[in-house]
Amino acid sequence: PAASLDERVEKNNKHPEESIEENYKKITKELATELLQQIKNNTPAFFEELVIDLLVVMGYGGSREDAQAVGRSGDGGIDGIIKADPLGLNVVYIQAKRWEGNVGAPPMRDFVGALDGEGVQDGIFITTSDFNPAAKEFAERSSKRVILINGDQLAEYMIKHNVGVSTTKTYEIKRVDSDYFAENTENA
Repeated sequence: PAASLDERVEKNNKHPEESIEENYKKITKELATELLQQIKNNTPAFFEELVIDLLVVMGYGGSREDAQAVGRSGDGGIDGIIKADPLGLNVVYIQAKRWEGNVGAPPMRDFVGALDGEGVQDGIFITTSDFNPAAKEFAERSSKRVILINGDQLAEYMIKHNVGVSTTKTYEIKRVDSDYFAENTENA
């Protein structure tokens, strides 16, 4: 006879749901690594467009028309602009760095300086790598509101908001509905 689920759990010390969860996390981690590699294999212009697409899907700006990639050589530290409200009163500037090495204080200073030069309060700095401590400290101490998104967070947001990914399989885990059986037992 086949062993019961409880007997199998005792033997492996793991419930099947735990195994599914662990494997899901592994698959997601591999997907995140693959996403970052795909981004790095593309052009900086592609990355700037991707960042705009992601932020719009996340709810920044009303639509893709309210957001634009403006990055180019000598862009003054601004790669994208999003109108955060329908009238365009609140504008968010974006810097996107498709780098291998960590972002340091100089690019952060340039970005905050660009915000200041444009009279903008809010900025989002996104990188495929990470921010070194000096860059993080500069952003925190700035009078501007600067959100930092590193490569791991970028991949996580892309997966969560279905940007650059597609679903291949979905599993539902079901359980016995005790309430259903309790209602029918009372009537028996």
